[in-house]
Amino acid sequence: MKRLYYLTDTLNSVSQISDDLHNNGVTDWHIHVLSRDEAGLYHRHVHSAHLFQQNDVIHSGELGAILGGTISLVTVFVLHEILPFITEPVPPMILLFVAGTFTLFGAWSGGLAGAMRENYKVAQFHDDIEQGKHLIMVDVHKPQEQKVRQQLRQYHPEALLAAIGSSWIFPFKRRFWFSPKRL
Repeated sequence: MKRLYYLTDTLNSVSQISDDLHNNGVTDWHIHVLSRDEAGLYHRHVHSAHLFQQNDVIHSGELGAILGGTISLVTVFVLHEILPFITEPVPPMILLFVAGTFTLFGAWSGGLAGAMRENYKVAQFHDDIEQGKHLIMVDVHKPQEQKVRQQLRQYHPEALLAAIGSSWIFPFKRRFWFSPKRL
């Protein structure tokens, strides 16, 4: 799925855009708004961005799992290939347990670190959000993209298409720290 990032100045605009998208078949699960005014979004029944879209938990957890998995492969290699020359061979279940433990620990610690950081995809909009703007993230399928873009361009010229990206979180995409293409 593609993710369209729109910036707008007012909650009235956010509410109208949300209603128009709903009328065209875009569900709440595909519309997320990131704003400093969470209470205003709640009172207008606008679907705000959830924790995973605000913080970098998933992305950092994936990177931590990759790092933990790499360390586990080295550890398992040492336990399986080098240690048997000194003592008895290590049972395969122990090797599997060690590999799983290192990988899960890496994912857990990466997720904890990511919980303290801003999501890498919305970090480029940090200053805009701090200035009181509202970031609307719309997830659309490829055939639906042009219809949504045309509708927002025609009926909501106050909403600026700020970036286009993917709704998927990839640990490695184009560059090590992938961010949506800012327009």
